Amino acid sequence: MRADATARGLDIDVVARPDAASLNEAASLLGIEPGDIVKTLVVKRHDGDFLFALVPGGRKISWPKLRTLLGVNKLSMPSADTAFEATGYPRGTITPLGSTTAWPVYLDESAGGRRVALGAGEHGFSAFVQSDELVAAYNAVVADITDPE
Repeated sequence: MRADATARGLDIDVVARPDAASLNEAASLLGIEPGDIVKTLVVKRHDGDFLFALVPGGRKISWPKLRTLLGVNKLSMPSADTAFEATGYPRGTITPLGSTTAWPVYLDESAGGRRVALGAGEHGFSAFVQSDELVAAYNAVVADITDPE
């Protein structure tokens, strides 16, 4: 993960993260707002490929918005095993950083312009990165792809 970040010119800060029972507790323990925790979700496309949807805390994927953006009729969440095969990371730790395949990245527009915490590839850690730098490093698409939870 760090090697990929370095190769892309990304400055990341990996920190130990205690277990938390909720999004709000996790944010409090990390000293950030809940919306600054960004989940990396693996989405399976109709053609069998995948993409990363980066979703801020307190929000959920809007399937109609994402399908419209991609111009497809069908998207799905793969099983944990399939997500692991596609990324090399277990659920709860998934990040585009260092994924075994550099799948396209889609960041919800509400996460732009600030420092966010992503999965760090292993349980108990978070990777902090400037979202705009992440967008540039991965040529990510920034769009309205979520709704409030």
